Amino acid sequence: MTRRRTTLLTLAAALLGSALTALPAGPAAAEEVEQVRNGTFDTTLDGWWSSNAGAAPSDGRLCADVPGGTTDRWDSAVGQDGITLVKGETYRFAFTASGLPEGHVVRAIVGRSVTPYETWYEASPVLTESAGSYSYTFTSPVDSAEGQVAFQVGGAADPWRFCLDDVSLLGGVPPEVYEPDTGPRVRVNQVGYLPAGPKNATLVTDATTALPWELRDAVGDAVARGRTVPRGVDASSGQNVHSIDFGAYRTRGTGLTLVADGETSHPFDIGTAAYERLRLDAVKYYYTQRSGTAIRDDLRPGYARAAGHLGVAPNQGDTSVPCQSGVCDYTLDVSGGWYDAGDHGKYVVNGGIATWELLSTYERSLHARTGRPAKLGDGTLALPESGNGVPDVLDEARWELEFLLKMQVPDGQPLAGMAHHKVHDAQWTGLPLLPDDDPQKRELHPPTTAATLNLAAAAAQAARLYRPYDKAFAARALTAARTAWTAALAHPAVYADPADATGGGAYDDDDVTDEFYWAAAELYLTTGEKRFADHVLASPVHTADIFGPYGFDWSRTAAAGRLDLATVPSALPGRDAVRRSVVAGADTYLATLRAHPYGMPYAPDGNRYDWGSAHQVLNNAVVVATAHDITGAAKYRDGALESLDYVLGRNALNISYVTGYGEVHAHRQHSRWYAQQLDPALPAPPAGTLAGGPNSSIQDPLAQSLLKGCVGQFCYIDDIQSWSTNETTVNWNAALARMASFAADQG
Repeated sequence: MTRRRTTLLTLAAALLGSALTALPAGPAAAEEVEQVRNGTFDTTLDGWWSSNAGAAPSDGRLCADVPGGTTDRWDSAVGQDGITLVKGETYRFAFTASGLPEGHVVRAIVGRSVTPYETWYEASPVLTESAGSYSYTFTSPVDSAEGQVAFQVGGAADPWRFCLDDVSLLGGVPPEVYEPDTGPRVRVNQVGYLPAGPKNATLVTDATTALPWELRDAVGDAVARGRTVPRGVDASSGQNVHSIDFGAYRTRGTGLTLVADGETSHPFDIGTAAYERLRLDAVKYYYTQRSGTAIRDDLRPGYARAAGHLGVAPNQGDTSVPCQSGVCDYTLDVSGGWYDAGDHGKYVVNGGIATWELLSTYERSLHARTGRPAKLGDGTLALPESGNGVPDVLDEARWELEFLLKMQVPDGQPLAGMAHHKVHDAQWTGLPLLPDDDPQKRELHPPTTAATLNLAAAAAQAARLYRPYDKAFAARALTAARTAWTAALAHPAVYADPADATGGGAYDDDDVTDEFYWAAAELYLTTGEKRFADHVLASPVHTADIFGPYGFDWSRTAAAGRLDLATVPSALPGRDAVRRSVVAGADTYLATLRAHPYGMPYAPDGNRYDWGSAHQVLNNAVVVATAHDITGAAKYRDGALESLDYVLGRNALNISYVTGYGEVHAHRQHSRWYAQQLDPALPAPPAGTLAGGPNSSIQDPLAQSLLKGCVGQFCYIDDIQSWSTNETTVNWNAALARMASFAADQG
């Protein structure tokens, strides 16, 4: 059926010219157009196909007998091709469906019917025996006449019956109005505050004058009182807000609440235990991200899974991976390492900066006045390697380091010593998909200068940290770092193709002056050699202001070198100036924090929140924390600690971006195996997983449907389909690990 909705007076005005001049001009309403043919199955299944599903008409429905024993969702499916979609138009995707026995999951998708089979929208409802009605609204990210509506029902051990009716893809519908539940208007760090640390909260209110507040203990008794400080309208949220400072209260306790303007906050603690847990959980996250090894249930209850990408069918594996066509004529064993994010790709540039930050979390503990290296020592993380006499954080980082070393181009080959940029599937895969079930061909992508310098920096840092525990591995890492450095000097401008984004992210970066600086810094700190010091001192990055609003990240690595030059002992000429530059950067972030009603060292230009903004807040806090390590000044300790408040609940959405921490926390991050939202048999992300956080660009269809026109902090949705706001990645969690460890040390 086709339904049209038009504005008749506007049409009449167009036909009659000046006859209707008194009417105000206005936008024509969108037409609603049905894209699905024969979606009611009243008499036939015309227009529909089935694959390994035995579909037939049944009482005005399509019913399919789904065989058992298949592996993947797409092993059995029904669908319709020839669907046309218009970029930017909003569609309502609706259907009724049932399953017998109930409890099965159907993956309902709108996507491309031909290679590369992109998915533009998907939902995975759990079916009941009686037919349930499902309706979803999304905005098409493409123009295409090759669209498809499909229902994937494979992957079950036993046979079952799937029935479908009233399938509709209606275009031209109004976008869905999304209003997040932000809970009480008093926003606090839902995890906790340190007894001697700062304690701040934000009140959302229409009031323009100071209001009274009370701090209440677990039984509801008031233990502290004060008055709010009006801050006006916060640009990052559009809210009128007040600040609350209750830092004078230093008594430990659990289940405290803050009351103001008739609202009671979520509960929180005053103590150190939560940060001691988070210090460990943020690093434990990496074990369940491991590729090439089975995850043990005794070490991570509920997260056991088979080894991924070792070549056990249907998995093609990473033990002998060819290059993309035309890139090379060899294969490499690149097994191991961490899956970078919610997909099955592994990237040297993201893996390098993540490994550096984990190693720096440990290295800080060796040199900082509050550092406690035993807290991440042997036996702390429940790893397969625990008990080997090596700090567990180094064991975990080594899992990735071994992979990074494997990505180096072998001797005798063109570009020998360079590092391949990434390895991942030839095509994108859908959700959910366990790593060992991934059937896609794996490919090595071309070497790049950025990847080569990431390898050089991470391996050089590893050489000095592993030397007390494994001299042979330290020597191998340093040799690889030197080789990579020499190769990068010989090929200083080999960049990733920004269009190379099928099956994995492009991670393109055409400015590697910062990577050269970082790699030279790590090589100098490890070897003390003059040639590396000379490169550091001659680099324009060395004296540049590198502490910008967005902080450091995989494509902005200069701060990695600067922070290590400031904190790792060395004889670098002018080292005091390096340390002063870090303190100056911290002062900038501290000024931003003090001006921000939500107490965060993050105020991006134009209020444009970047992809992974939650970790950028944390990395800006790392600079502030480092200034405390350098100077001992309490203002930097307090600023770093207050920055954690935002990530743990003191934000416009009143949500903790860390799974398992806070009464309301992100737990539906985009992932193919932490996918409980789509398949109840799979786990949610493990405790200590950081969500990406608000992203003003909202690139995924779900976010575009629900968050269009969002302001700053509101550009986020805790949904597995929102990969642009709610993914998880190894480098984001590294920022959490570093700041959680710093906070725990201040206890």
